[in-house]
Amino acid sequence: MTKNDLIDLISSKQDGMTKKAATDILDALFDAMATTIRKDEKFTYPGFGTFVVRKRKARDGIDPRTRAKIKIPASKTVGFKPAKAFKDTLSTIAP
Repeated sequence: MTKNDLIDLISSKQDGMTKKAATDILDALFDAMATTIRKDEKFTYPGFGTFVVRKRKARDGIDPRTRAKIKIPASKTVGFKPAKAFKDTLSTIAP
């Protein structure tokens, strides 16, 4: 699903909502999520899951093109852990 698909879905579910209004709401939602994750290192939406900052340690690696050893610096990333209610619905999806 793309951002445009999501905007179309939101605007079609709400009678009279324009795509512009749906875009503004969606952008505000993701801005708020990103700000919260940066500030609190965690964002939880009950029934869906938790986005949390994960820290990666510095490590040695290999440049795949040259096969030379390189140092990969420590970094942060965002991980997602689904809520039990959401995770349970995934088992009903056919493989």
